[in-house]
Amino acid sequence: MYPAGNLFIPAAHGQLEAILKEPQGGPHSGVALVLHPHPLGGGTMHNKVVFRAAAALNEAGLTTLRINFRGVGKSTGEHDEGRGELEDVRAGLQYLAETFPQQPITLCGFSFGARVGLEVGIADERVRNLISIGTPLNKYDFAFLANCRKPILFVHGDRDEFGALSRLQQLVERIKQHNASVELNIIKDSGHFFEGHLDELKQAITDWASRQLNIHIGS
Repeated sequence: MYPAGNLFIPAAHGQLEAILKEPQGGPHSGVALVLHPHPLGGGTMHNKVVFRAAAALNEAGLTTLRINFRGVGKSTGEHDEGRGELEDVRAGLQYLAETFPQQPITLCGFSFGARVGLEVGIADERVRNLISIGTPLNKYDFAFLANCRKPILFVHGDRDEFGALSRLQQLVERIKQHNASVELNIIKDSGHFFEGHLDELKQAITDWASRQLNIHIGS
């Protein structure tokens, strides 16, 4: 058994189990939704990569919300192969927008969480920044990102077994044609789950999010 979340967010199918954490040492200066990998592969909001990503965003000064997708943990509903999960993402964003009005939202997803999260986040004007961890290009279509105009960070292991680095580099080059705010951080000798490289992953996210926050404050 893993620890329970500390709040429940209303959803069309009932509720989403979630954990909200504010940064230490002062008021938050932005919020972030962090999404977990595939539920059928054991993915939950307590996944090590998701936990580190949320901690990284906390260190950058953001309040983070991790949710369990439908059918995971104490979230109601059933896994819907990425369709219903889009609505779960929207429910998480709505909670953040209502609870922290006027705060810039960063959307961060790992693997399956990146696929469903980015599809929603790229179209939602409340989402200012996007982070994709372990982008599983070998499993899902990410062609919709080619037209991304928002600041976006990709963090990827060069040995990722679910997303060939060469394919991701090609996608990044397409995005760069009309978006200068795209960055690819490659973690050397790392696979999809960043075993042995979680500290590097965390630092990459903290550094990038801190820069984006400074840009927002200065604008």
